[in-house]
Amino acid sequence: MGYGNEELDLIWSEGAIAQTGFEKNLNYWKGFLKKGGYIAVTYESWLTDERPAEIEKWWVDAVPEIDTVGHNILIMQKAGYVPVAAFTLPENCWTDNYFVPQKARQEEFLKKHAGNKTVEAFIAFMRQEAELYSKYKEYYGYVFYIGRKI
Repeated sequence: MGYGNEELDLIWSEGAIAQTGFEKNLNYWKGFLKKGGYIAVTYESWLTDERPAEIEKWWVDAVPEIDTVGHNILIMQKAGYVPVAAFTLPENCWTDNYFVPQKARQEEFLKKHAGNKTVEAFIAFMRQEAELYSKYKEYYGYVFYIGRKI
């Protein structure tokens, strides 16, 4: 079932907008929102204008459009939204609700797929992500952006 033009009051997306592009999706989804409707998304964002090369390379490889909060707010405005709020999700959202639960699951997954090089590479990638967050968390985070369609 699809949605019609200007049919929705709210579009909510946590952690998925980066898969096909922040700006692209804001523009596309706007067509489904009623005038005055809201967009609410979380998106990986730089919290500083400068950052160590190691973390910059890792995130640019993972999310090529990653940018600063200010830049992303400008993208929202350009796409036809009035910014309502932008706030960084707290550290415990990453640690307690993302990295900690992964650890046990990673071990189970590795045991279940022992010797599978693809699985080993995937788990290594996830472990690297956790290590980099611990080392560089002051430079980036998931930011929750809320905008109202003009």
